Amino acid sequence: MDKKNALRAGTVSAGTVLMMLMSNPAFATYRDDGDDPGTGLSVAETLGLFVITPVVAFLVIAALVVVGEKAAKKKHG
Repeated sequence: MDKKNALRAGTVSAGTVLMMLMSNPAFATYRDDGDDPGTGLSVAETLGLFVITPVVAFLVIAALVVVGEKAAKKKHG
């Protein structure tokens, strides 16, 4: 059983590495026709977009769930 799991893990790892190597952006330094990348994000913009926004969204959803649970509990009991 252990050999089967090890073989499966090795196969998945090898497949993952192969896919990562195949998707390597080898030609990303060359601009295509119509390519207009724009300006990069600042550190504050990056943190706001990828850290603060998801945390705030999570907190809002969690608060709505808690409020809904308390309302349902109050209504039924």
